[in-house]
Amino acid sequence: MFETLSDRLTSVFSSLRSKGRLSDADIDATCREIRIALLEADVALPVVKAFVAQVKERARGAEVSQALNPAQQVVKIVNDELIEILGGETRRLRYAKTPPTVIMLAGLQGAGKTTLAGKLAKWLRDQGHAPLLVACDLQRPNAVQQLAVVAERAGAAVYAPEPGNGVGDPVAVARQSIDHAKRQQHDIVVIDTAGRLGIDQEMMKQAADIRDAVSPDEVLFVVDAMIGQDAVSTAQAFMDGVGFDGVVLTKLDGDARGGAALSVRHITSRPIMFASTGEKLEDFDAFHPDRMAGRILDMGDILTLIEQAQKTFDEAEAAKMAGKLASGDGFTLDDFLEQMMMVRRMGPIKNLLGMMPGMGQMRDQLNQVDDRDLDRIAAIIRSMTPGERHDPKIINGSRRARIAKGSGVTVTEVSNLVVRFFDAQKMMKRMSQGLGIPGMPGGRGKAQKAQKAKKGRRVSGDPRKAAQAKSGAASGPDGSTGSTGTPGLGALGKLGAGQLPPGLELPPGFDPSKLKFPKK
Repeated sequence: MFETLSDRLTSVFSSLRSKGRLSDADIDATCREIRIALLEADVALPVVKAFVAQVKERARGAEVSQALNPAQQVVKIVNDELIEILGGETRRLRYAKTPPTVIMLAGLQGAGKTTLAGKLAKWLRDQGHAPLLVACDLQRPNAVQQLAVVAERAGAAVYAPEPGNGVGDPVAVARQSIDHAKRQQHDIVVIDTAGRLGIDQEMMKQAADIRDAVSPDEVLFVVDAMIGQDAVSTAQAFMDGVGFDGVVLTKLDGDARGGAALSVRHITSRPIMFASTGEKLEDFDAFHPDRMAGRILDMGDILTLIEQAQKTFDEAEAAKMAGKLASGDGFTLDDFLEQMMMVRRMGPIKNLLGMMPGMGQMRDQLNQVDDRDLDRIAAIIRSMTPGERHDPKIINGSRRARIAKGSGVTVTEVSNLVVRFFDAQKMMKRMSQGLGIPGMPGGRGKAQKAQKAKKGRRVSGDPRKAAQAKSGAASGPDGSTGSTGTPGLGALGKLGAGQLPPGLELPPGFDPSKLKFPKK
């Protein structure tokens, strides 16, 4: 959603990198470009004025004039101010001292309150809670049925005593749901209220009556991030009529400019608590101002990427897979398929790559990433027999034709996958040996020692030197032979006539023990 704003700000900062010192004219020109970028992104004018004034004031301060790289310092100032506009720090849910905790959702019709209720319920279940969804939207057709379906998908319970479609009292349902939650031991109650196409007194009165009936611990205002400046006026109207404690942004994956989302917190002084970035129940998480600012400035969001990986990958499986990766040969196509499916469960590949720093400059390449390529690779591997997955070397021409026919791809695609897999195996084996770099774990030094020990000592071509080498190997460190044999003679003390190498035969009847050696 913030691609336009991110591109404009990135181009502004790139023009500053060549400057060793920023003059007042440079600061004014930079702030002018930032102002244009924010206005084009549909940020509210009061927010733009306050933001630019703060950046200009800090940019002319000592923190820039004394910096070694003024351009980087300006980027830091803009990043800090974006974090401040977005809320400063992550706002957590307030839980009631005595369960259940009551959370009330409010907003216009079409903002996505009902779907958001299911996403919030799944998120709370992942946190170890037992949420109850309450159907208080009794005006919109099939709103009760939609909430029941969403609750089932999220694995949460639902309280819907009234059929809806204009029938029932939403205030009474909300009041009764608290007692129902206590009886069923639900520690959190999420109330889905009705919305309207526009602000009216009836809507405000109903929302205020539900609020007074249940005394919610949190009132969350659900706003569609794609509605532009109407988001600001709607938020202000709800703030005056009902009041709310936090904001939830939906449809952040849309292609709208989305700058109005940056304005809601500044106008209402209420923090953004959650963000919805897709249609699936998993596309929902707590809102982190610092991470969102990093995405806008193309600095990446590594922390969110790590958190998603921790949710998806099992530690025991990861340790087991690390051992296979280190061995190289132990890594099979089954392991490759398992790892690929784990990455796929983390979300769209485009979104994962977009969290890496600097990926904003490769947006055209990211748009060409298609998750269906992973589906084709999975189909190819699943069309193989267990033996072929374990040992791809047995896949010959006829097998490749069968696999291609079974997976609906060409033989060339099957061949390319097998070749790439072999290349990956070789690379993993090189990495396990330290890439041949001395001093690295598994590096060249250890490999050379092992190879040298395997070869053993070289044997001389001279028979006398060969016999001496053999004698030295048989004797101990002090030259003795052990419990038998003649001291100092090594292996010769155990040999008789006819057992010596050619050219070193002793005369018949020769007794080495009668030899006299000088005393030490």
